[in-house]
Amino acid sequence: MPLGANKAAIMGVAGVSTGDVVLLHDTDYSNASSAEITSGITSTYGEYIFKFYNVNPATDGTKFRVQFNAAAGSGFNETITSTYFRAWHYENDSEARIQYLADDDQAQGTAGQDITDDQGNDADGCSAGTLHLFNPSSTTYVKHFYGYSVVDTASAYQTNVHFAGYINTTTAIDEVEFKMSSGNFDGTIKMWGVK
Repeated sequence: MPLGANKAAIMGVAGVSTGDVVLLHDTDYSNASSAEITSGITSTYGEYIFKFYNVNPATDGTKFRVQFNAAAGSGFNETITSTYFRAWHYENDSEARIQYLADDDQAQGTAGQDITDDQGNDADGCSAGTLHLFNPSSTTYVKHFYGYSVVDTASAYQTNVHFAGYINTTTAIDEVEFKMSSGNFDGTIKMWGVK
């Protein structure tokens, strides 16, 4: 279903016709070990926008992650080089800072890419965010991505996480997996294709 002009503008894709931004995936997950999107990523769209809402982990202090599969691949273990930083502020105003986190980036790693900070599993310990994936069907270039999230953490501080990088393969990417670093999760994940 095409996205309306107002929603297209809100999503940061203003200026395109409403038929050029199409909702392809919209699923609510409950106590899920992973969310695998295994269809809909084709050469029809040059960009895919993923949004996740109210992601709440079963296990306290875990991170939401993303990984990819090349066409005809398996295991969600593509090679990633990335960067990751955050701004954070404690609820009690005791400390705030901006910092780069080397433990959350990758240098030709095959693990899931962290896209949130350590989340709390209480009622307000959820996260929300956005991931942009560019030209995943290319068989010439690596695949770039970037995103950001907001998180209520297990340590009672709010974070604004920024991450970016590339999937180091010239094979087309056609599957995406979201999961926690440990345990299951509840939440909603949507995917739009952008021409």
